[in-house]
Amino acid sequence: MRPENLRYLESHEWARQDGDLVTFGITDWAVEHLSDLVYIELPEVGAQLAKGKGFGEVESVKAVSELFAPVSGEVVEVNEELKENLDHLTSDPFGAGWMIKVRPSKPAEMDGLLDAEQYEKTLEASAE
Repeated sequence: MRPENLRYLESHEWARQDGDLVTFGITDWAVEHLSDLVYIELPEVGAQLAKGKGFGEVESVKAVSELFAPVSGEVVEVNEELKENLDHLTSDPFGAGWMIKVRPSKPAEMDGLLDAEQYEKTLEASAE
């Protein structure tokens, strides 16, 4: 089971409320299915993101996957270490593998995201 304190998108991004900021990342399922990660592109601090729109991409030896913003807001921090060491994403996607921190412009958007149980159900449905 994925962490209960996170919210999820069907496209396999997660969001965690940290005070007045929201941290984004991708799930273990996404990391596992991409496998062999080689490159990540993340936005700059100050970038404005819109919920459901692309904010970067992660590249593996088999595919390039766009990253979608769980909520709208301004990027206030980027995990620069991730750009140098993608192992953090592979070994700890819900911790050290975080991608960006955003100051949400519409905090209520968090309410529309999937909880852990709903996300698990989307994975089960896609496996059928």
